[in-house]
Amino acid sequence: MPVVVTATFTPKEGSFDQVVEALSPAIAEVHEEPGCLLYAIHESPNGQILMIEKWESAELLDAHGAGGPVQRLNASLEGLLQGPVAVMRHEPIPAGTPGQGAL
Repeated sequence: MPVVVTATFTPKEGSFDQVVEALSPAIAEVHEEPGCLLYAIHESPNGQILMIEKWESAELLDAHGAGGPVQRLNASLEGLLQGPVAVMRHEPIPAGTPGQGAL
């Protein structure tokens, strides 16, 4: 069953662009990982960066979390964030049409 994840990054004052620069190479790298269906960032009106992920399974998501791209990303974000990244796993509740009712 697919797993959807959100990760919220809160940049320190003046470091928004640096956080985006740190995230960008990781995104390209993660897109090549087994099980990655979606891995994208979005700017929130409050200045946070929201990453939305979708993985084929919890096992492949766990492998991603322990992998090199995440370790390199965490190192590149050192000192740029106000606090820890808020990561949440979500399970779909399909509704409506299959293509539109779930990520």
